[in-house]
Amino acid sequence: MVTLGELIMILDLHRQGLTISAIARRTGLDRKTVHRYIERGLEPPVYKPRPPRPTKITPYERYLRERVAAYPDLTGRRLYREIRDLGYAGGYTGVKDFLRTVRPREPAGFERRFETPPGRQAQVDFAQFRVSFTDAPGPERIVWLFSLVLGHCRFLWGRFVLHQDLHTLLRCHTAAFAALGGVPGEILYDRMRAVVSSVGETDDIVFNRTLLDFARHHGFLPKACRPYRAKTKGKVERPFRYVREDFFLARSFRNLDDLNGQFQQWLDEVANARVHATTKRVVAEHFAEERLSLQALPAGPYQAVLRLDRRVTRDGMVSVAGNLYSVPDGTRRRIVEVHQLTDEVRILENGQLVAVHPVLEGRGQRRIAVGHRSQPAPANNLTSRDEGSVLAHPGERVACRPLEFYAAVAQRMAEEGLVREGLVR
Repeated sequence: MVTLGELIMILDLHRQGLTISAIARRTGLDRKTVHRYIERGLEPPVYKPRPPRPTKITPYERYLRERVAAYPDLTGRRLYREIRDLGYAGGYTGVKDFLRTVRPREPAGFERRFETPPGRQAQVDFAQFRVSFTDAPGPERIVWLFSLVLGHCRFLWGRFVLHQDLHTLLRCHTAAFAALGGVPGEILYDRMRAVVSSVGETDDIVFNRTLLDFARHHGFLPKACRPYRAKTKGKVERPFRYVREDFFLARSFRNLDDLNGQFQQWLDEVANARVHATTKRVVAEHFAEERLSLQALPAGPYQAVLRLDRRVTRDGMVSVAGNLYSVPDGTRRRIVEVHQLTDEVRILENGQLVAVHPVLEGRGQRRIAVGHRSQPAPANNLTSRDEGSVLAHPGERVACRPLEFYAAVAQRMAEEGLVREGLVR
């Protein structure tokens, strides 16, 4: 048999013009052999397949095939223990490698895209982001992006917040409905604690009672997606990556208000102005059509009140959800009643309303309402005193109404018997 080196020499000599006899004399090969290889030309060498080498698992292959054929769902760990008891001295990896050949993984089936008619469904979720604000340099802090996506047109509304609690969730819903100009027929949620109170043994969902009241007030049906099925909420899950990569990265933000301001501009000019890859339509234009199918907003705001008893500090402040709110200097009682609404904190003394504050975002903040302090603030006091109106959310102005207005509302609600079990609806 001619080696590869000899074959290359024969072909090279032939290209130089030497005759077959001359090549045969120079290489010591027969002329017929030289002639045959010149006609054949250069071909890749053909090797015989190597015979399989026996491994440690070879004596147990028949046993494993029989067990898998009889019980296809047996785990690799179980089979490993069985053959180890029979004398197998190899490792678990060898068992896994062999099992892949006898029961290959089934290919994933096609997924059916679930589309909803206009106005039918929205999907809601939170996503975690880490940010350092330039106004408060220091370690990164966690903020949460509340996102609501309409299932038909993929219109995206969102707001960055500091918490995922129920009151924040309801405030974001209220702001989203106002921006949409209506309410979808149902909202799909993840099984977050602010939404789901408990899950029964038969996978029955028990929704938070306050959320159910909020949903009843606005006329939508809350639904929870199946556990460990993120694709069920794909319309709201996928935009989180889009927001992170197209908006959030490589930007700087002074504070939470600046973050939300830049985000709103990005939503208006980029996210909702683009042609969606699935619908092939401009999101904002598609939303203008779907808006006509949304349910009308309720006639009045949702008024759910959590009643709390709080102690007044020595400097005339009341702690609610990690923030401090002022009471007037004339407050006498050390224990006052606090009504925490989705967007307001009301403080009552002996059943009389003495203070109303907008809910402060985050924790560790202080607010002194106008008229609560008879003495001017010390020069080193950093707590701001509001004049006329206060900022509840970025871009919103909330007027300060007279306390008599809220006292009349509270009296009217009490007379109608709407105070039940610590919740006023």
